[in-house]
Amino acid sequence: MASTPLVSIQCLVYNHEPFLRQCLDGFVMQQTDFLFEAIVHDDASTDGSVAIIHEYAEKYPDIIKPIFETENQYCKKDGSIRRTINHHIRSKYVALCEGDDYWIDPLKLQKQVDFLESHPDYTMCCCRTKLLSEKKQVYIGENYCYNQSQDILVKDLINRTGLFISTCSILYKKSVKDNYPIYCEKCAVGDYPLQIMCAMKGKTYYFNEPMAVYRINNPNSWMGRQKWSAVSDENLKRIGSMVNMFLGFADEYPDYASIFKNKIAQYINVTCPSATSQSAENKKYFNNFKDYTDKYSLLWKIDLFLRTHADLFSRGYRLIISPWLLKKYYYKKMMYK
Repeated sequence: MASTPLVSIQCLVYNHEPFLRQCLDGFVMQQTDFLFEAIVHDDASTDGSVAIIHEYAEKYPDIIKPIFETENQYCKKDGSIRRTINHHIRSKYVALCEGDDYWIDPLKLQKQVDFLESHPDYTMCCCRTKLLSEKKQVYIGENYCYNQSQDILVKDLINRTGLFISTCSILYKKSVKDNYPIYCEKCAVGDYPLQIMCAMKGKTYYFNEPMAVYRINNPNSWMGRQKWSAVSDENLKRIGSMVNMFLGFADEYPDYASIFKNKIAQYINVTCPSATSQSAENKKYFNNFKDYTDKYSLLWKIDLFLRTHADLFSRGYRLIISPWLLKKYYYKKMMYK
């Protein structure tokens, strides 16, 4: 066996004490014919997460490789967490799993590595995941891409956002991040641009079998800490970083430019303030993205109008729009391509 691990698991932890043992157990139970490590990065947790990580690092020193921060890096918004993690990764492949999610298949890494090793034109693979409600403490369904194992279509990966693929299910080639563009580095989210880049640099594959669990309704998760609906400077900056990411991909990969540019329209429309928002918030939002909304096609303007006037259309005012336009609108809304 080589001394360098073939896989590095990237695990971000912040106040995950109630879930962390389950997560780390999923790592150490993996059965592989290759070396792997778990880089567990604690971002200055204020609960008992640090003690748990110490415990597992002492018990499994060949697997658990901890990084402890003395001050929270996430709140700096300067990419320090990504740089720290990337500095420690020395493997060919990287698996992702945050401290509140976990793996349930002891052969997850082996199956995914075997596939990528035997298919060098693929850059990423993922799997079906179970959805566990933290609020209800029960499984409430599954997150799946398709009804069978197959290649992931590029248009699906782009159009259906980062939630299309559960982050805790991903294994990708580290080389995908070689010369990683600034529009990906500065994007407010990390997994979505990574998934897109994997699709731009090779093929991606989906295993239609549940090998991991994605926890929802957890206020301490990254998703749970976001205030998506607020028209704040921070949120506008986040949306702007997503728009810049789509523009960067459109410029660099012209074969998919139309998909990326339509995704910009869809993203701005989805995140726009609702009809119940204050007029000042609406004005602030649209002033930020006026350069894009002014250039909308008729169908995208219809989409935007319906989203921002949902209260009117709930009272039957949608009859003023012709059935033909509505049919075209709903098709566009569904496909976004």
